[in-house]
Amino acid sequence: MAGLIPTLAQGLATIVLVGGTLAGIDVLETAIEQYAEESDALNQHQQGIVFRVLQIAVLLAAGLATLTVWGVPLGSLAVGAGFLGIVVGTAARSTIGSLIAGFVLMFARPFEIGDWVAIDGDEGIVTDITIINTRMRNAAGEEIVIPNDVVSNATVTNRTSLERLRLSVDVGVDYDADVEAAEAVLGDVLDDVSGVLSNPTPQVVPKSFGDSAVVLECRFWIDHPSAAKRAMTKAAVVREVKRALDEAGIKIPYPQRELLGREESGGLQVAEGDGAESPTPTAEQFERSQ
Repeated sequence: MAGLIPTLAQGLATIVLVGGTLAGIDVLETAIEQYAEESDALNQHQQGIVFRVLQIAVLLAAGLATLTVWGVPLGSLAVGAGFLGIVVGTAARSTIGSLIAGFVLMFARPFEIGDWVAIDGDEGIVTDITIINTRMRNAAGEEIVIPNDVVSNATVTNRTSLERLRLSVDVGVDYDADVEAAEAVLGDVLDDVSGVLSNPTPQVVPKSFGDSAVVLECRFWIDHPSAAKRAMTKAAVVREVKRALDEAGIKIPYPQRELLGREESGGLQVAEGDGAESPTPTAEQFERSQ
């Protein structure tokens, strides 16, 4: 009977701990939801991650408290956990690196779900950000999975963060063409193409001297950019540029090469003297000798 009372007390304390832990988790979830609604600091995805991390921390603390109530020595558990941590850390070094990078990405927020980004050459729409990896879907419909430690060390280009994107199309016109007239024609084209913003104003600037043409660069902006909208707008500009230049009689030249030649009359001459060689015959002399 004497030993039953401590056991009942320990059991009651355990029940109180479990009930308090569950109630605390509910309060914690409500507090995080309210904070996320009142502030832009957390998006829905970050809210879920923060709650899961804090939930694990609360459950771990409750578990240790329960072990203490039942008299389990925590010192030996700490030593065992230390050795286990070393083994797990060595075996899962890259995974832990991705985990840490995932937390950094979630709070640094270089991009959000739905953004159109390029990460070291891979381009697509972000579909998911976990604490281990980032997932994108490219224009071909393929899913790209990139570990977060790779993302954190990569060059990330967010094409949707400013809600607009500048595009360019190079156009070559003949060297005999009036360049200023070509600029005016291309400027009118950019003003009329659907999807091209009027502000910032489209520009047409001479860019370089090509092998066969003077290269003009058409610069223009689109809003709410995406890979599909970029492709469609550039295609529309190319079609309208070709039509307008044809109507204006301005030629888009084919690749050209200019060949120059000169007439040879005497062939290679060698100085006279011992061991002197005869002059190299010309083509006409060679034909007569046949």
